[in-house]
Amino acid sequence: MIKSMTGFGRCEVTTSEYKISVEIKAVNHRYLDLNIKMPKKFNYFEASIRSLLKKYIQRGKVDVYISYEDYTEERLYLKYNGSLAAEYMSCFREIQEQFHIENDVTVSMLAHMPEVLSMERAPEDEEEIWNHLSEAVEEAVRKFADSRAQEGEKLKEDLLSKLDYMEQMVCFIESLSPVIVTEYRRRLEDKVKELLGNTAVDEGRIVTEVTIYADKICVDEEMVRLRSHIDATRKELEAGGSVGRKLDFIAQEMNREANTTLSKSMDLQVSDKAIALKTEIEKVREQIQNIE
Repeated sequence: MIKSMTGFGRCEVTTSEYKISVEIKAVNHRYLDLNIKMPKKFNYFEASIRSLLKKYIQRGKVDVYISYEDYTEERLYLKYNGSLAAEYMSCFREIQEQFHIENDVTVSMLAHMPEVLSMERAPEDEEEIWNHLSEAVEEAVRKFADSRAQEGEKLKEDLLSKLDYMEQMVCFIESLSPVIVTEYRRRLEDKVKELLGNTAVDEGRIVTEVTIYADKICVDEEMVRLRSHIDATRKELEAGGSVGRKLDFIAQEMNREANTTLSKSMDLQVSDKAIALKTEIEKVREQIQNIE
């Protein structure tokens, strides 16, 4: 299966106490670049989240947004620091003895001393949190992968259509090659006869000139390699998987063959087709940039 590098996926998991939302989106990138934005309380799970995402994603600049909404304050409780309160009282007694003043500290006053009483949050069950968080992440990344696969099928169809068109142009150039050589020979013979009049034409020299010309304009090897690259691209598209980088390399090779064909061309029709080939190859390369 071919996958696009652009995609989107979202999931929410809600309990009676909180809601976890996960949103994933991506654009093209040469490698895998994972950017995760989430509450600090989830930092402990970052390595596990990355491992989970990498099961579904090989390439792309991927942005992951995780949010957390707490629906309850039941986990809050008042904590009494008895040892600190005892230290305060010990200090107050010491002050009383040193300065011979009345120790008039009340419970209310002591309770207002820093850190004697503090509001604390009960520790959360990390395993339970991870179960819900991983559920949200995995469902979001599955939807994300599905959207990539759907877009990938469209890319595949478009690329296969472009490859068919390129193959038609290759066939056209191949069919023209012998015609061009024959036409050159005819024009060469006419020119020689025009110059020499009734003098006998040196057939050997004509053959030599035609052979040199044919060798200069011959693009048989380029066309064979282009066909091979087109076939290889088709096979990779049908095989699927993370083939974007490999297809990009093949497209570069196809462009090289088209350039060589254009540089050898001495016929307007071949030149036009070679230019059309280069244009189509460039379109193919642009589309391949979107493949994972």
